[in-house]
Amino acid sequence: MARSKFKAEVLTPEGEVFNDEVEMVSTRTVTGSIGVLAHHAPLLAILEPTELRLYTSESDYTSFVQSEGYLQVADNEALLLVEDAIEPDKLDRSKFEGRLESARETLESAEEGSEERARCERDIKRFEAFLEAADNSGSPSS
Repeated sequence: MARSKFKAEVLTPEGEVFNDEVEMVSTRTVTGSIGVLAHHAPLLAILEPTELRLYTSESDYTSFVQSEGYLQVADNEALLLVEDAIEPDKLDRSKFEGRLESARETLESAEEGSEERARCERDIKRFEAFLEAADNSGSPSS
């Protein structure tokens, strides 16, 4: 059964990475996973690093590895503002594995309660989520 479509836009500091009509947006907020359909109630949520799926039909979706950011749903439109949105097949695994290892090493020497420690913890969470989402992604369409 076809669902109603609505506009979804994904923006990063580098610019627009997605702008199209979708049937559903699937992502994760700080309170848990969420699926947004057409005519969703207004919403503002903080996003966690995860795999972002933008369904153009029940079986076709475009997938991104998404970093932290914000989701706004209003007037039958979804806007995702994220630091990064990378297509899983374009993710440089070795680059992110290296960043993950570096963040873990820096965390070990970071002072408890410091901004450096908080940054390392965020980076570790992001890089682990990126690598996991890239491993789990099997996007049927891009």
